[in-house]
Amino acid sequence: MNTSPFSRREFLKTGSNGFGYLAFAALAQQQALRANPGAASSPLAPKAPHFTQRAKHVIFLCMQGAPSHVDTFDYKPKLIADAGKGAPSMAGRYGTAKLMAPLWKFNRSGKSGLMISELFPNLGKHADELCILNSMATDLPAHPQAFSQLHTGTTQFVRPSLGAWALYGLGTMNENLPGFITVNPPGNATRTYGSAFLPAIYQGTKIGGNGAPGGGLAGRRFGGGEQATVANIKNGRYTTSEQRTQLDLVQALNKSSMQQSGGVSAEVEGVIESYELAFRMQAEVPKVMDLSKETAATKALYGIDEQETDTFGKQCLMARKFVEAGVRFIEITHGTWDQHFNLKAALERNTGAIDKPIAGLLTDIKQRGLLKDTLIIWGGEFGRTPHSQGDDGRDHNNKGFTMWMAGGGVKGGMNYGATDDYGYEAVMNKMHIHDWHATVLALMGLDHEKLTFRYAGRDFRLTDVYGTVAKEIIA
Repeated sequence: MNTSPFSRREFLKTGSNGFGYLAFAALAQQQALRANPGAASSPLAPKAPHFTQRAKHVIFLCMQGAPSHVDTFDYKPKLIADAGKGAPSMAGRYGTAKLMAPLWKFNRSGKSGLMISELFPNLGKHADELCILNSMATDLPAHPQAFSQLHTGTTQFVRPSLGAWALYGLGTMNENLPGFITVNPPGNATRTYGSAFLPAIYQGTKIGGNGAPGGGLAGRRFGGGEQATVANIKNGRYTTSEQRTQLDLVQALNKSSMQQSGGVSAEVEGVIESYELAFRMQAEVPKVMDLSKETAATKALYGIDEQETDTFGKQCLMARKFVEAGVRFIEITHGTWDQHFNLKAALERNTGAIDKPIAGLLTDIKQRGLLKDTLIIWGGEFGRTPHSQGDDGRDHNNKGFTMWMAGGGVKGGMNYGATDDYGYEAVMNKMHIHDWHATVLALMGLDHEKLTFRYAGRDFRLTDVYGTVAKEIIA
């Protein structure tokens, strides 16, 4: 790609130590604008929704690996009663598979009386804000394909992610910050936050990585010591003042070049604007990500400085700060929910790490008056079988599983849809991933059939040719 008057290599080199990286990324914004002259003055500028907008922001709490719905949010008395019996329907390739009751009690929670597992004692206190989707379904029971479909609507092709579509449709509310941020994404799943054929400015900005719940690079950075941040956000060679001087010189040279070519050059103007945007990001991003000024009470609310909850608590608090700063879409990934064995210990460990931080996030956002405008989503790529795998595990189940949503215009204190008596398959108000995508976009004021982008001679959309909005859950 030619970024006249510099080549890409020269462009990156000129910025030095990360600044050029940000500038080059910001340049994609200008190129997208030139490719679509009818667009707004900036591709990230706020855009009018198609209809009444209930959610201005989304926080997607993504549980990679597929949480067991029958142990968490899908209460099945018959599964408890028939535990130990031969598993019906799906038992074919498992031979002697037996139904396995949930290993934890379910309790009626809130005024609504929603049945929630004792694994979530803190979240259960927010039952009246939860819309529990008990009838989710996806196409394939394989992690890579299902995780891709959860994010992009397709199991096979490289397509824009949900966050990228949301940003493309609505823009952001802070020109100094990315509009789509992904925290701790899996290292091998870039398509889950990519923009594919949408302009690159709409892809997610990565913070941390590798999807580890408390270990690995992301765990070290969030768990203590070094604070996770956006790659190359700091310039190790120059102070802010020196970098401003450097930038002024580069901008003067660019303007001189533009005057020599006749006074008007979209290419050079793009370089000038992209450098300025990158400079603003370097100043703004660290401020928003700084948790040191939060009160001790706020940190305690999220479980920060507690060994079990510190990592995810910091991520949830950061999500709240991003919402306050105007970021449109934030995703936080928590990994290792793939419990084929060691279900009891592993699921207790997972839920123990997230229960208090999520409850803290709901409390904090509600106290600040942000919940009505912020859609919080929890879930993974599919669920797990009601029958056991081995002595202490459950296998994949894509035909019926659970997610939940709160705030952002959804009705609280309700279950939507249902699986059969054992939790194998969605049998009432089935919500396929396409329907879920259509509903999330609708809550953000976007018509999934109108949110399209022309590529390779045809109009593409997140939901392809499918998708029905679940109007019953919209307040």
